Amino acid sequence: MPVSLARALSDRRASGRAGFVPFLVAGDPSYAGSLRAARALIAAGADILEVGVPFSDPVADGPAIQAAGQRALAKGMTLKKAAGLVKELRRGGATIPVVLFTYLNPILRMGTKQFARLCSSSGVSAVLIVDLPIEESTATEGELARYGIESVALASPTTTDRRLAKIGRASGTAVYYVSREGVTGVRKGLAPNLAQRISHVKKMTGKPLMVGFGVAEPSQARKLAPYADGVVVGSALVLAGASGAGDVSRLAKRLVKALEI
Repeated sequence: MPVSLARALSDRRASGRAGFVPFLVAGDPSYAGSLRAARALIAAGADILEVGVPFSDPVADGPAIQAAGQRALAKGMTLKKAAGLVKELRRGGATIPVVLFTYLNPILRMGTKQFARLCSSSGVSAVLIVDLPIEESTATEGELARYGIESVALASPTTTDRRLAKIGRASGTAVYYVSREGVTGVRKGLAPNLAQRISHVKKMTGKPLMVGFGVAEPSQARKLAPYADGVVVGSALVLAGASGAGDVSRLAKRLVKALEI
């Protein structure tokens, strides 16, 4: 049975590196292509896998992930099929935690209880709902928890200490920290004072942080490794995926190497 996100990150840190948390869009460049990419990422050393559910009106996604989402939607990808991809990974022997990254609207259309059951039967470990505020998350978190599914909260540079304390009290064992304002995407360098901000957010929430948004190159991952419990890489891997699972695997292996402490 997959371990909690916090346990996966703790175990990896104990072995000498920060956690590698790759992101992919379910259904891009195709269902089979995204499944191959997921398997390549796990084989390359992923500690936690984020599977993005494409959505027609995203608010957090930059150009690369938006385009991937549109391609996946055009090919018929749905929330149910994305969960099915996770189920297929489990059937193939994948044991690392898998986070389903989605928006609230598809969950409401399906029904929260049915969604929680789907996650449980598919082997989803945790859910990150991008547009669900922590103040309104209690009912959804409770339903997911009844089926053994963690809820991952988002924190950002603009999150107040009062809200960070609420995130600390919420269910779920890890927090996704958005390292900079704006949307996802490949960027040069890291946000200023990021190490200090990570330390403060960890202190306020009492939970390990998976840090993402703008992390694309091994050099960036290397700088984050001493501070972040897990480093999330999305857009760069999505762009690499356009050339096939081979390019995804090569970049993933370089990122894993860069995360060694």
